[in-house]
Amino acid sequence: MDRTLPSTIAAPVDHELVVKKSRFLAHLHPVATVAEADAVVAAIRKEHWDARHHCVALVVGTLADQQRSSDDGEPSGTAGVPMLEVLRQREVTDVAAVVTRYFGGVLLGAGGLVRAYSAAVSEALDLARTVRRQVLTEVSLDVPHAEAGRLDNLLRDWAGSHGAMLGGTEYAAVARFTLLVPPGEVATLVADVAAASAGTLRPVPGEQRVVDVPEM
Repeated sequence: MDRTLPSTIAAPVDHELVVKKSRFLAHLHPVATVAEADAVVAAIRKEHWDARHHCVALVVGTLADQQRSSDDGEPSGTAGVPMLEVLRQREVTDVAAVVTRYFGGVLLGAGGLVRAYSAAVSEALDLARTVRRQVLTEVSLDVPHAEAGRLDNLLRDWAGSHGAMLGGTEYAAVARFTLLVPPGEVATLVADVAAASAGTLRPVPGEQRVVDVPEM
């Protein structure tokens, strides 16, 4: 069975939530490392230098294995952890979430803070364009030049109906097609190419790669 990975976001997102006159400015940013996330947080702190709190949650890694949070002066457990829980529940990774709070003069209480920080991140994620990630097997197929046009059409049709992606084509002594194929579909590709070529062509599976798959 093909492994399901956490998704990520395609671009930064900003969202403002107002609760009892307090402004919660949520900023989500795609990041590849904890160091990148730290740089995002530093930039937000500099931009909103006059805010009281900059609470943080971040999830990094293909399997979301690096996770951190900070309440930044809010009562313990009322900001960073609830924000992080939203990222976990929404199954995203390589995302830094910063919620900047401008105090409005009305105390929200612990429960109110948890709801506000959670909602700020959740609503920002609703606005984000997500990018699905998938483990795909890289497969190469060498084809005589005379057959390249026919096979190109066949492989494009096949990829479209089997969740695969057609990569680049190299032309040397032969035409080498590269496909990214769900692991569970590799055997089907081998069989279908054999059937289309009377057994003369055979795809060669290579390494597995984590690929960002554009949403249709």
